[in-house]
Amino acid sequence: MEQYHQQLDRVFQALADPTRRAVLGRLGQGPASISELAQPFDMALPSFMKHIHFLEDSGWIRTRKEGRVRTCSIEKKPFAAVEAWLSEQRALWEGRTDRLERFVAASQQQEKPE
Repeated sequence: MEQYHQQLDRVFQALADPTRRAVLGRLGQGPASISELAQPFDMALPSFMKHIHFLEDSGWIRTRKEGRVRTCSIEKKPFAAVEAWLSEQRALWEGRTDRLERFVAASQQQEKPE
């Protein structure tokens, strides 16, 4: 369970940065080379590579090298982990709001004069 939480932490940490979210957004359109991904950003390539490594380490992307070109593609597994966590949270909060709604309705019924 602890490993699951650590993996989820890394997945959400990766999403916390706007550069990494933009890279994931671009990769949602299909694989791209590092230079293509770096082009819209005003940063040195070594700085950009830190973002790529973070995305790779967190499981959001995979890279492969062909000759001198490194190509990135998006991985679907983190989406499933995020979706599962969000579903758990949604169920938890829906249960809480349902209980609150029942409590309020019961309280209103008790306050009505007969």
